[in-house]
Amino acid sequence: MKRIPKDAPAKKARTKPKSKAAGNEKWQLRLYVAGQTPKSIRAFGNLKTLCEEHIAGQYTIEVVDLLKNPTLARGDQILAIPTLVRKLPEPIRKIIGDLSNTERVLVGLDIRTVS
Repeated sequence: MKRIPKDAPAKKARTKPKSKAAGNEKWQLRLYVAGQTPKSIRAFGNLKTLCEEHIAGQYTIEVVDLLKNPTLARGDQILAIPTLVRKLPEPIRKIIGDLSNTERVLVGLDIRTVS
């Protein structure tokens, strides 16, 4: 057994930085689309799969159809569709596209840190 002097500095354990998904935070996501286009449907499917795999039970998804409610785009300054907006946890983050690049989406939402 190795003896450590009382006045020796404590070693810090090396840990990976935790992502926000590690906690029990509630994720509030809003997906802006324009009708039920193939790209919009693909974006929703990709988002749903990603959420179930990485933040299951900790998220809500609100889909906003800008053909029905065009004024809602102004609040989040939506310039392209489909656009995903992470409302919570803060800060707000936006990702444009069909969300098919899983790694990019995970990093963009801060679910996974850059390797």
